[in-house]
Amino acid sequence: MQKSSNIGGQAVMEGIMMRSGDTYSIGVRKPDGEIELTVRPYRSVCPWKGAAKVPILRGVISFIDSMVVGISSLTWSAEFAVEDEEEPRKEKSEAEAKKEKRTWDIAMAGTVVFAIAFSVGLFILLPYFLAGLLRGAGVPEVWVTVAEALLRVAIFLLYMLLISRMKDIQRVFAYHGAEHKCINCVENGWDLTVENVLRSSRRHKRCGTSFLLLVIVISVICFFFVGLLGIRTPLLRLLTRILLVPLIAGIAFEFLRLAGSSDNPVVCTLAKPGLALQGLVTREPDAKMAEVAIAAVNAVFDWRAYQGKAPAGTEAGPTQKEEQDGVPRREAV
Repeated sequence: MQKSSNIGGQAVMEGIMMRSGDTYSIGVRKPDGEIELTVRPYRSVCPWKGAAKVPILRGVISFIDSMVVGISSLTWSAEFAVEDEEEPRKEKSEAEAKKEKRTWDIAMAGTVVFAIAFSVGLFILLPYFLAGLLRGAGVPEVWVTVAEALLRVAIFLLYMLLISRMKDIQRVFAYHGAEHKCINCVENGWDLTVENVLRSSRRHKRCGTSFLLLVIVISVICFFFVGLLGIRTPLLRLLTRILLVPLIAGIAFEFLRLAGSSDNPVVCTLAKPGLALQGLVTREPDAKMAEVAIAAVNAVFDWRAYQGKAPAGTEAGPTQKEEQDGVPRREAV
């Protein structure tokens, strides 16, 4: 098995963000057909670099970091995706730039806090309150806990199904598929060409969608055992669910990290539900989308060095034998 490339990313408006190490790029297909590309340094919200070596904690930090970079990338891409070609951008003074940066930092912090609060409210607190109606009707606590677990999974799956049917979101999901295919192509050892990207898989064990599903599943297990403790105070029951969220996210991150670099049969089996769910949040991209993904990867990652290839070489796709033998194909975040 070829080692993981450790490239991560996400789809944005008419484009893709790709991150490798301390750098990330955003590639966007502008209305005029050109690809706009920016490369930025990746800075964690946690200044202590040692946190990246602490299990669980690194997962919580990575989750927050990914939200900050993701929202920033989405905002930047939206500017170009709807850019008016007849109105060139105005140059800003240093004072205006500093003021805009302060405003941006405040808005970014508020957006991240809102996104986290919305997720916790929808997937953690809402099932708790709905199941609590059964408690008020005299249903035994164990069945209230089971109902809460089932409601949590149902709400999550319904949410994913509903957004997957939105026409505008489906185009973003196609770029999501291009992101997966592009990194999968690299990790398969193939030359990074449009043809090879399009024939690669659009599913991967390290995908953020799999992370969300893991958070839901792990929360179901954790809250089930917490429910068996017989905590009677409503406020305390609510606080335990909120306080356990960071721990749950950290555990989900560690499993996803393991799944992305392991071919262990047990790990692969446990990762299958997440891979299946990606069928809802990815679509088959077209060649132009693949071009954007390739540009974003090339901006931050030397895939030839990763594959052990010379700077220049012939294109290499999957051989007929590979296709017949069903060689495992690695997929991307």
